Amino acid sequence: MEISHFNDLLAAARQQPDAQRLLLVFAGASLPAGASAEQRARFEAGESGELAPLMCVDKDPGELQDFGALQAEASAMGQNWALVFAAALSGKGRLAPAATQVEAALQHMVEAVKSGRLSGLIPFDRHGAAVQLS
Repeated sequence: MEISHFNDLLAAARQQPDAQRLLLVFAGASLPAGASAEQRARFEAGESGELAPLMCVDKDPGELQDFGALQAEASAMGQNWALVFAAALSGKGRLAPAATQVEAALQHMVEAVKSGRLSGLIPFDRHGAAVQLS
């Protein structure tokens, strides 16, 4: 299944035989210190910037209606996020992953975003579209 929108990920998670938790790290973008004019122009066009984790959460796919609901919830937190990185964590059968597993996985994701090691994570923009980072 191709995931081009957050709602595709949500649908895929709901179809899995084992219970799932969606792991989400919301990141803000900023200009690096001493940014060049070219970097500033790309940043203002929404094409670049340094990413920093702002907040993270896990969600049961069955409790999340769609990306619009996630976006509204995230916006209510008052953080100006640019991207949300998503991954899924499987449980066993109907048993969801343990809270300790979820917390460890979220912390690993936060560290991955901080260090730019983004393989295995799907970034989505503020409209829910999957994006390619270069």
